[in-house]
Amino acid sequence: MWDKFFRPANLAEALQLKAALGAQARFVAGGTDMVVDLDRGRQPRCSLIDLSHLPELHYIREEAGGIMVGGAVTHAEVLQSEIIGEKAAVLTQAAVEVGAPQIRNRSTLSGNIVTASPAADTVPPLLALDARIELASVRGKREIALREFITGFRQVDLAEDEVVSSIFIPAAIGERRGAFLKLGLRYAQAISVISVTAVIELDINNRILKAGIALGSVAATAIRVPEAEKLLIGQVLDESLIKIVAEVAQATAQPISDVRGSAAYRKAMVKVFTARALRYVRDNKTPPPSADPSIYLQKLGSTSITATTIIPGDLSQESLELTVNGASVKLEGAGEMVLLYALRQAGYNGTKEGCLEGECGACTVLLNGKAVDSCLVPTPTAAGSEVVTIEGLAQNGQLHRLQQSFIEEGGVQCGFCTPGLIMAGSTVLAERPEGLDEWQGRSALVGNLCRCTGYGKVLAALQAAAR
Repeated sequence: MWDKFFRPANLAEALQLKAALGAQARFVAGGTDMVVDLDRGRQPRCSLIDLSHLPELHYIREEAGGIMVGGAVTHAEVLQSEIIGEKAAVLTQAAVEVGAPQIRNRSTLSGNIVTASPAADTVPPLLALDARIELASVRGKREIALREFITGFRQVDLAEDEVVSSIFIPAAIGERRGAFLKLGLRYAQAISVISVTAVIELDINNRILKAGIALGSVAATAIRVPEAEKLLIGQVLDESLIKIVAEVAQATAQPISDVRGSAAYRKAMVKVFTARALRYVRDNKTPPPSADPSIYLQKLGSTSITATTIIPGDLSQESLELTVNGASVKLEGAGEMVLLYALRQAGYNGTKEGCLEGECGACTVLLNGKAVDSCLVPTPTAAGSEVVTIEGLAQNGQLHRLQQSFIEEGGVQCGFCTPGLIMAGSTVLAERPEGLDEWQGRSALVGNLCRCTGYGKVLAALQAAAR
């Protein structure tokens, strides 16, 4: 799948590696898109330089003039950030719509940007917030506005030796309100048919000082709507203005027809969703999320960095040592495998192969206390880490309470998806020891597909275990 896999000791070493290897290597942090592309031949085989373990890229902090977000920050970390929740809440609204908890525990904000898909969920909010990108290389650093960084369909202004080292979100000049709305074909794990972001900043008289309107999935890239933004400046947002701005946004959209929707349908929905988003910001309300944004599928005390031990060097040919279910395990010949295959090769066959693209959750395991899709995790990334599989849940000959509950409630059907469902469910039980309501239970399992469509009994088993 890849040639060599490097885990540098720090960012400076990573940049030196990239400068030396050039186009023969790529940076990887989450890898939730890249691993799929490499597996399916959509990207040429190359060496990988792992950034996921570097503390230098894992931070969210307030600085003079705004918020700085490190280049390896995950979407789960965005959701957990009080700073972003208070100062740039529209980004939180978008982050919860990215994949499912297992994906968000790995996928990064900068990866969503660099992939440059017009359907990327977090790009329109960042555009509307006037975000800027800091790029680092051995030659130094440079800063560029996000609207200039994304140059075309899956194209960005990124030199061969550069990496996104941070993302800067400017501070508001007035009271900031924002709304992100996404139209998908299902509640979770959906590529957007369209998305609309509206951000306004108000003076004490509720007049608009600044506005950002951004659209996703209606052009070759996510786009701003400057004509609509100009109409808003200096105005008090009322229903007549909302209708005019929504029509301008509709006229700006240039969508295509594809399997998710026709161009005509997309244009119609841009008008509807723009008006809806502006009503949310007018009324200072938050749109209802598709899932509970406080469900992370992370056990208390989970590390914010993927690997607990830094093992520098090329790990692709090394014997990799992990702690699996509390025991030290040495994996031979696993340096070019995803973690799913390495675990199964080592005899942990409860972890199932379902889709190989992070869609079904059958391969869910815990990596340093976080639920992840093991089909998307390069095994060298996990070197030195703690992994828990379905085989590790039973203790002292006693089934985990959720395993027992699955038996009693009939949650086990064909059994194929069961290990992934139990791994996700057991994690949310540990995360929420005070109990779960049905909404939280559903939110925990949105990343797990049941081939038998028997979610009723699965949810009943989770609720019973929570009680």
